[in-house]
Amino acid sequence: MSSVASRPATFPITTRGTALLHVNFLLTGIVMTFLGPMLPILASRWAMSDAVSGRLYLTQFISSMFGMLSSAPVVRMRGYRFTFIIGLILMAGGMALLASGTFAQGIIAVAILGFGHGITTPAGNLRTADINPHGSASALNVINAVWGFGAMSSPLLLKATVHHPSYFLYGTAAALSTLLAIHLLVRFVPDAHSEDHQLNNVATGTWRSGMLPVICALFFIYVGAETSFGGWVATYAHRIGPDSKLWAMAPSFFYGAMLAGRALAPLALTRLRETTVAQIGLTLALLGGLALVSAHSIALIIMGSFFAGVGLASIFPISVSLFPHWFAESSRRASGPVFASGNLGGAVLPWIVGVTSTHSGSLRLALFVPLVSVAAMLTFYVTNSSGRQKTASAATSDVPS
Repeated sequence: MSSVASRPATFPITTRGTALLHVNFLLTGIVMTFLGPMLPILASRWAMSDAVSGRLYLTQFISSMFGMLSSAPVVRMRGYRFTFIIGLILMAGGMALLASGTFAQGIIAVAILGFGHGITTPAGNLRTADINPHGSASALNVINAVWGFGAMSSPLLLKATVHHPSYFLYGTAAALSTLLAIHLLVRFVPDAHSEDHQLNNVATGTWRSGMLPVICALFFIYVGAETSFGGWVATYAHRIGPDSKLWAMAPSFFYGAMLAGRALAPLALTRLRETTVAQIGLTLALLGGLALVSAHSIALIIMGSFFAGVGLASIFPISVSLFPHWFAESSRRASGPVFASGNLGGAVLPWIVGVTSTHSGSLRLALFVPLVSVAAMLTFYVTNSSGRQKTASAATSDVPS
């Protein structure tokens, strides 16, 4: 009887899930950003205008918003591992479904994979904060840098399979399925959300917080600006230099710069407060956006993409690490609507770019949408510069041990 009782302790394998989480974010980075470099291929397949192309972003991020709203309840009820399993199933299924079929099937596929990365992203960020209680800002920058590496690699992978894009889609689905199989064989320790016992007490305070709508607007603008730059820059570069071999690589420069920025951010955060790093970054992003809207060559587009990417790199992880400063003990409860607002921005702003481009006949003019968004974020961080000075200690107030 004793030997039988001991078996559950040896199977499945127990793990904190750190390595799996980083691989998950690597693949999620590919899934969340591949539409940008693939958009010219899909537009040709389905004969889409910019306005119709924008509907793909609208579908992806609205479905992702619902995924994010579902994430926290699923984590509370079933734990992180189960949440990641659901996300992996949906992302793998959506990528495989997109490999062929009609526009309607493509919309369904994008909605499925959108919900998948929507349920995964907040759970991954909160899990990172939970298992790194003494350095969440740096840990969040690292895991989001891994996401950036995935985002940077998607144009490279698509370029390698440009004549057979279904290879890229099926290959990504296979990688997600492999990670899913590993998740089915392990058990996360700890797996429960560390703040469950406080949720009823802080729920009311969350919705009464005057900062909640402001921070929701901040994330709406940030994700919208990042997705607009990263999603439309390949199409923009193709129109500026259709004969250049570099147009498809423009998103790689953008997301590669984000990867570099997130890798360097922990070093900057040891010397500067979070809001100062954010101000510097947004200034660089503003300069990058100005270079993009004034570009008449691939070289200037590449330069603009680089500065926009490196400038936006640390804004998301820094903003997440400031939740305790903005929401105190309600930070966990606030994460759901804040992340969902971000995904709504990721749906709406790229769609507005597409509609503006179609009706004005100028994608250059349409890119003023994310440019103005960057200016708005810079204004917020300049006028709210009294952030925390001790990143590690303050970032742990929402992660009880």
